[in-house]
Amino acid sequence: MSHIENADRPVRLSARQRTVDGIRVVVLRGEIDDDVKDQLSAALRIENAAAPTRIVADLSEVTFMDSSGINVFVAAHRQVSGAGGWVRIAGAQKPVLHVLQLVGIDAVIPCHPTVEQALAG
Repeated sequence: MSHIENADRPVRLSARQRTVDGIRVVVLRGEIDDDVKDQLSAALRIENAAAPTRIVADLSEVTFMDSSGINVFVAAHRQVSGAGGWVRIAGAQKPVLHVLQLVGIDAVIPCHPTVEQALAG
């Protein structure tokens, strides 16, 4: 019966990337759960570890995120921080922001209301 229940839920996560003033903006859309954690990880992956990587994750079109997504963001934060970069989250909707705040991620990874504010820091 769980297969039928899950059939109505979006199982795909889309990720688009653009660069603004040397900062990678990753626009995510859909739901972030265990089924898409590898896709999220690939979208946030650092390709050139020699240069500090700065990433803004735009979550304005993400409707759900569980601990799988949080773990990916923490891993990305650790990876880029070690190389002098950073990760910021932008535009998280209330349910997603609540999850981020509940586990204290907003104290580690800055969360901003908009991409523009995240880019400005």
